[in-house]
Amino acid sequence: MTANPSLVLNKIDDISFETYDAPEISEPTDVLVQVKKTGICGSDIHFYAHGRIGNFVLTKPMVLGHESAGTVVQVGKGVTSLKVGDNVAIEPGIPSRFSDEYKSGHYNLCPHMAFAATPNSKEGEPNPPGTLCKYFKSPEDFLVKLPDHVSLELGALVEPLSVGVHASKLGSVAFGDYVAVFGAGPVGLLAAAVAKTFGAKGVIVVDIFDNKLKMAKDIGAATHTFNSKTGGSEELIKAFGGNVPNVVLECTGAEPCIKLGVDAIAPGGRFVQVGNAAGPVSFPITVFAMKELTLFGSFRYGFNDYKTAVGIFDTNYQNGRENAPIDFEQLITHRYKFKDAIEAYDLVRAGKGAVKCLIDGPE
Repeated sequence: MTANPSLVLNKIDDISFETYDAPEISEPTDVLVQVKKTGICGSDIHFYAHGRIGNFVLTKPMVLGHESAGTVVQVGKGVTSLKVGDNVAIEPGIPSRFSDEYKSGHYNLCPHMAFAATPNSKEGEPNPPGTLCKYFKSPEDFLVKLPDHVSLELGALVEPLSVGVHASKLGSVAFGDYVAVFGAGPVGLLAAAVAKTFGAKGVIVVDIFDNKLKMAKDIGAATHTFNSKTGGSEELIKAFGGNVPNVVLECTGAEPCIKLGVDAIAPGGRFVQVGNAAGPVSFPITVFAMKELTLFGSFRYGFNDYKTAVGIFDTNYQNGRENAPIDFEQLITHRYKFKDAIEAYDLVRAGKGAVKCLIDGPE
């Protein structure tokens, strides 16, 4: 059996390097990928620090990682769209092919989803494998080939970018819209970039940290920024050049941001809730009703969101990074070798200035 070095979360505050047997091709449409780049997600850190997110509770060791890209090293006999040597972005959640959610085109809502590095609560069943390992097996249709000018590092950003794609699709972001994005973390910045790419006339990013707001401008994701410590909805609209947002992408889950978003949005607007909260939050239901707003919950990503995200990178970088409208690569602030992966997790957990931290796959 081929060795498969992996980074494993055993329990709260306990990460270790382990070696398992590499997965093998078992279905005609299986593809084996050698993982090259993996990003650290906030959910990884939450499991590391707290051992749970909502109903997902860590009860047994779990290989970490779900934001990954790599190179195809083996394909099943039925694979037609990929070949050995292709670079791919790995979509990390595999639904049941028999669920109503899958068959109705909403596979991200499948209750039987096997999502990488997300605990499985079923007794006697292992956790779905994460992608922070040397070899990862995936069905062909949950891999997206990367164009030649889209790097493996950008490939690892496809997962969080797809979250932004899904949010903008739910909010029907289109040419001429004015979009307010709450939260200038990786998901918020990428959501803002997607809204701008989809044709929004103005995108204002809201946060309480000026350095994050500066990055939103520097990378080209935002046309305007607003520090919400400096005022409320009137000040936000003034900072937006007097434009009232008709779409809100709320990427924090923080109660003050939700309230400010509802206060600032135009009547009849579309409010997309992307960020999660640790528990129930108070909601300004009266203002929401009187404005006849539409609220969308946004969970991960669905059909064609990964392909759309790769397409955004493809178009953005077709004339090189120096001519790219949005400098996505600036989001990658830290890079680590696989042997230093635990150090990388501790850095991100400590909140020491990392926007997006990438880890190389095992050599």
